[in-house]
Amino acid sequence: MIRGDSLSRDRDHFDWPLFIAAVAVAVLGVVNLYSATSVYSGSRAELYISQLYWLFMGGILGGMLVAIDYRHLERLGYVLYTFGVFSLAVVFVLARDVRGSARWIEFGAFRFQPSEFMKIFLVIALAKYLHDDPRNEGRTLRDLAIPAALTAVPALLVLKQPDLGTATIITLVFLTIAALTRVRWRSAALFIVSVVVSVPILWRYVLLDYQRARVEVFLHPEEDILHRGWHAHHSRVAIGNGGLFGNGYLEGTQNQFLFLPDQFTDFPFPVFAEEWGFVGSVVLVCLYAFLALWGVRIASQAKDRFGAVLGVGCAAIIFWHAVINLGMTSGVLPVVGVTLPLFSYGGSSVTTVMVAISLLMSVSMRRYSGVASLDRL
Repeated sequence: MIRGDSLSRDRDHFDWPLFIAAVAVAVLGVVNLYSATSVYSGSRAELYISQLYWLFMGGILGGMLVAIDYRHLERLGYVLYTFGVFSLAVVFVLARDVRGSARWIEFGAFRFQPSEFMKIFLVIALAKYLHDDPRNEGRTLRDLAIPAALTAVPALLVLKQPDLGTATIITLVFLTIAALTRVRWRSAALFIVSVVVSVPILWRYVLLDYQRARVEVFLHPEEDILHRGWHAHHSRVAIGNGGLFGNGYLEGTQNQFLFLPDQFTDFPFPVFAEEWGFVGSVVLVCLYAFLALWGVRIASQAKDRFGAVLGVGCAAIIFWHAVINLGMTSGVLPVVGVTLPLFSYGGSSVTTVMVAISLLMSVSMRRYSGVASLDRL
């Protein structure tokens, strides 16, 4: 039971910078979603209302998580992880194929994407494992074998759906956490060499034809603009059209004339960039950078190792989503279908990011009774 004096003390340490930055991104996201769907009629034209609903529901769930000490999640770490893996397995039985992939479990009008929530469950499980591990000295690859196995199981299940983008995020979140666990340099070098050697194997035997096609389009963007390169090409055109200050709200031609596909899921940033220009884009990028860096700051001040890893993992989820989405829409990275946090439409995506921010808030509000933890990772 939560004592009244403890709850009051935690409220006094409410992390307003984190809250304000998250609200700013969410508000800009709804405004942008309204513009992205303004050219449609029917249900698509009301997606921004559904987004508001999911933000509201995510806010309620987030408020509950903030009110509860994050350390209570430690006992549920492996339980949540097991539930997440089970949900990923159920996808292959119950999910309906949509555009060549099966990712959502549906119950009537309600549906959710287990792979989104698996990111949070994995971070909690990794935080529990590293919290229970007493070692403070440099770790070898053997020491990280169990965390790597915990990551590989959901990553492979997600890749099988197939969903290369989410599998990549899951892997990068693990690598981010591992990078802060004092891995020995020799082990880190061996891992990098192993990754480089395995690239040809992954290319030939793991990636599907359409996934290899996306990489080829990235390497040769002008070869197939009318087909495989359509998304990436018009995304770059929209960003370029924005210029310094943009064309104005609801005035983006690539969106208004339907040249830009998936503008409310994978490609909301080009809509924003065309309307608000370079200046608006810099503001948005700075907000994401602040959320990620502030999350690392919270992790560095956490009172225990569990909170530190939890903070790093949640910050990594936001960071890598933003980096990959902004990279693929601007032509810096291949298109892999990764959403932009609190900007892309989607209940599962929005809820996952809201939970990540709420866990950061919980760690932040309870950090004053201890000392920095990253040094003990």
